Amino acid sequence: MAPITIFGDIHANLPALEAVLADIDGRSPTNLICLGDLVGYGTWPNEVIEIIRGRGIPTIMGNYDQGVGQDSDDCGCAYKTPEAQALGVRSITWSNAHTTAANKAFLRTLVPNIPVQLGAYRVLLVHGSPRRVNEYLYEDRPEASVERIMDVAGADVLVCGHTHLPYHRVLGSGRQVINAGSVGKPKDNDPRACYVVLDLDGQGRLQVTFQRVDYDVERAAQAIEETEMPHEFATMLRQGAG
Repeated sequence: MAPITIFGDIHANLPALEAVLADIDGRSPTNLICLGDLVGYGTWPNEVIEIIRGRGIPTIMGNYDQGVGQDSDDCGCAYKTPEAQALGVRSITWSNAHTTAANKAFLRTLVPNIPVQLGAYRVLLVHGSPRRVNEYLYEDRPEASVERIMDVAGADVLVCGHTHLPYHRVLGSGRQVINAGSVGKPKDNDPRACYVVLDLDGQGRLQVTFQRVDYDVERAAQAIEETEMPHEFATMLRQGAG
């Protein structure tokens, strides 16, 4: 069975998406799936959507896709400070104004989850969690809580995004949770884009490989600074944080 290549949280960062797809193509393309959040924070919402559409990549609806697709002023994000919330409001306002009606219509067609069978593993891919598009599944969540979420998923392996923090966690039950990280807005203090490949070894056991990809961060950061999008997001890209 062919490996599965999973990426998400592009957030309108065209240079990062182009670099990731070039890296994937150079490794021989496998089954590609996108975990969503095509838009928000970056300045190329239409270009990113059109690449995903043009390649026919199966894509899950992220909370930002939901917000922009509905012309909402709420991205479904959980901001920790009033200052961060104010920046977020400016981001979704800009994204709403600069995403075409046709691309908003496409965002509304995205699916809530994608189930995949990889060997003996039942894999469920979501944006936030199986319960809510905007639920954050951090790596340090109590195991009992994660097991309950896995019960809802009805899966052996859960793959999510949304936090922009990549990890691979094996639970006491043997079930596994994987966060694919972020293509266009990393938050783990590594500014490189991130995606993940799921494969099987010779004994049919799951192999999880995170790939980090250099891209033209300065191009993406300067593009933000040339618009009314909050310039703080450019600093976050340069630092791989926030």
